[in-house]
Amino acid sequence: MGLTSNKVLAFAVLFAVLLFVGTVWWWPRLARRNWRAVSGRIGLLLATQVAIFASIGLGANQAFGFYASWADLFGQESGQGIVVDHDAGGANGPLQVVDTRQVNVSGGTRPQIGGQIQKVDIVGRRTHIASPAYVYLPPEYFQPQYRTRTFPATVVLTGYPGTAEALIKGLHYPQTAHRLAKNGTMQPMILVMMRPTVAPPRDTECVDVPGGPKTESFFAKDLPDAVSHHYRVGKKPGSWGIVGDSTGGYCALKLAIHHPETYAAGAGLSPYYRAPSDPTTGDLFHGNEELKNRADLMWYLKHRPAPDTSLLVSSSRNGESNYQETLRFIDLVQAKKPTRISSIILDSGGHNFNTWRREIPATLQWISGRLSDR
Repeated sequence: MGLTSNKVLAFAVLFAVLLFVGTVWWWPRLARRNWRAVSGRIGLLLATQVAIFASIGLGANQAFGFYASWADLFGQESGQGIVVDHDAGGANGPLQVVDTRQVNVSGGTRPQIGGQIQKVDIVGRRTHIASPAYVYLPPEYFQPQYRTRTFPATVVLTGYPGTAEALIKGLHYPQTAHRLAKNGTMQPMILVMMRPTVAPPRDTECVDVPGGPKTESFFAKDLPDAVSHHYRVGKKPGSWGIVGDSTGGYCALKLAIHHPETYAAGAGLSPYYRAPSDPTTGDLFHGNEELKNRADLMWYLKHRPAPDTSLLVSSSRNGESNYQETLRFIDLVQAKKPTRISSIILDSGGHNFNTWRREIPATLQWISGRLSDR
């Protein structure tokens, strides 16, 4: 059974409850002072504590989508799936649909009413990075009157480690996009939902790592090319946006700033503004100061020409550690034309799904208003 299986969670909770009841039941019999009784009490308490913490951990992982599998949890994930395919006209193309599912909305069994979510495998022609993703197609994509219409597309990124499933089940991006488009408050959009971790378990921070994964190039060039090759996406530069939370928020801002010719808008929910260096990232820059500075968004905006793109950042006055830095980033961008900056500042909210769910509807409306469908 998989890490995210409901059966695993139910078994862990049941086991914890049984241990708790067993501890209460056996405690009087273990009240003596000999070594066997003391060992029994220690064993029961330890087993109960471990079972409770395991249940809480599994429940939190279900809610927030930190890890997708046991191998992912224990750092043994090796499925980075590097594919070398030099035939641009290959039969399968750079994107393959491997599964479909309905959107959890009223009438979701019919794509013409609820849209559709397609699980895909994407192969980068330039970077040879292969990564899974989920693509949300709005109902209009399947309706006969729109058969020749193209649609704007937005890449949606998780944090680290994160799972693409969490964007569907935890953050409800497809359901929110469906509702907003149905209400007429945003245009129908294609959403490409994935995690920024394209070389698990390493956190590459959307950097082109010297001698390593070219993550920035994958998201800036290979991903839009692959999606446009397969779906009816607008051909103009203004057809693409990108949004993410936490690490994904940093990546979204960086890609919009570094590649305005690709991304007309980038939104960072609870982002940070420079790539960290820690055990999860390893050595991202290999002593290359220029590459390190380029990954610092504050430095980049101060020392490079302002990009022609729109940016959105979010934070909270209470509960978010990035609040003061976000204010400094807003002030910096305001002085850099033609770059445009918007913000969502909550009175309170932590670095979590509940906060981001409060920000996602306004974010999708904002990004929709800045993209072209042609």
